[in-house]
Amino acid sequence: MMTLNKLYSVINSRKKKLPAKSYTASLIRGGSDSILKKVAEESAEVVIACKNNQQREMINEIADLWYHVLVLLAVKNINLKDIFYELEKRSKK
Repeated sequence: MMTLNKLYSVINSRKKKLPAKSYTASLIRGGSDSILKKVAEESAEVVIACKNNQQREMINEIADLWYHVLVLLAVKNINLKDIFYELEKRSKK
């Protein structure tokens, strides 16, 4: 099963190598603005999927959103463990 950590590791590998035929690498080459546009687009698609109340559509769109957010984190050099740490801190409040 693919975990967020494993996917984030693959994304960071693509960030370093920038393979020519990689969607992830093409997003990274496009820069932050293009990634932010995808995050906004996928966020809207999650909202629509949830409004339609179609479970398969919701799962697909949430997976797309998570993936694009992970690409954004990699480009912004934000470590996934820092996000987990922040969530852990919040759970203790």
